[in-house]
Amino acid sequence: MKRADRLYALMLRLKDGNLHTAEAMAQDLGVSVRTIYRDMDTLAASGVPVEGARGSGYIAHAMITLPPLNLTQAELGALHIGLAAVGAADIPDIAEAAQSLSEKVDAVLPEDVETPSGKFGFASYPFTEAAQGFRHMPAFRAAIRARQKLRLHIAGEDGHHDVRPLQLDYWGRIWTCVVWNETADGFATFRMDRVTELTPLPGLFVDEAGKRLKDFHA
Repeated sequence: MKRADRLYALMLRLKDGNLHTAEAMAQDLGVSVRTIYRDMDTLAASGVPVEGARGSGYIAHAMITLPPLNLTQAELGALHIGLAAVGAADIPDIAEAAQSLSEKVDAVLPEDVETPSGKFGFASYPFTEAAQGFRHMPAFRAAIRARQKLRLHIAGEDGHHDVRPLQLDYWGRIWTCVVWNETADGFATFRMDRVTELTPLPGLFVDEAGKRLKDFHA
């Protein structure tokens, strides 16, 4: 059983309001008691109202449980942007709810080679840093459509990068931009939350062999 499916099964079981021992849950799900302990810690950290302790059993208070959802990368990206924007709001209750929701989503995201380590939403990054990165995304998208050259400043680096913007990618937890870096004369990929300043340049660009997005993918 996949971890996400197991966590969902545990939430369904706890939803009945009865006390459940780790031993019983481990036996029913075919895993070790230690695995159930870790799963309970994950559910509690994700905001599921779980109470109990190792050796005594677990119980959950009333909660709203959604059925399993299948999200596309674009849909997951939209949720990511929304959580970061809401989390940056100066409304404590709403910001805390956004943080809690991001941790719940992170708890059931698959772990695979295509998903960089770290938390979903911006559970592991301050929301203010996330907002800084999202601030540049409309201009970056517009530059891709118009084939407008950009000047990027990257956090922790001296100088700047004059680039041809080619693509925005969402990797499950972080946004990146693919560019042809004219300053370094090669392709580059930058994390959007590390872009501190983005300035459109006067020059437009046309496709040139070796500098196109399909050349990057090749």
